[in-house]
Amino acid sequence: MAEPAPARYTYRVEWSSRRAQYVARCLEMPSVSDSADTAPEVIARAERAVTGHLEYMDREFGGDPPTPLTDHNFSGTFLVRTSPELHARLSTEAAEQGVSLNQWAVQRLANRPPSRQW
Repeated sequence: MAEPAPARYTYRVEWSSRRAQYVARCLEMPSVSDSADTAPEVIARAERAVTGHLEYMDREFGGDPPTPLTDHNFSGTFLVRTSPELHARLSTEAAEQGVSLNQWAVQRLANRPPSRQW
């Protein structure tokens, strides 16, 4: 399998007050990060770090590189396990709002106010 280009991976860039620099990390490879004075510079550095990490992983361990998040086929369905108490509380809240538990959970996950008109 060909390695995905570093630009296809997902990067999170944040300002670090402690470092007084931008910090970028690759979400598909949490151990890969870098810092720089500007956002464009830190992204370029993070992409180079990803390239180096992929080369190292291939050389030392072989196997397939991580799949970029953008290449995943998300179905829109995922299973959430919770305690019976939380399940009951969320079901009660959904009933109070007049929506299904699924609608309530989606609204809560999306940080939206409850709405009967989905």
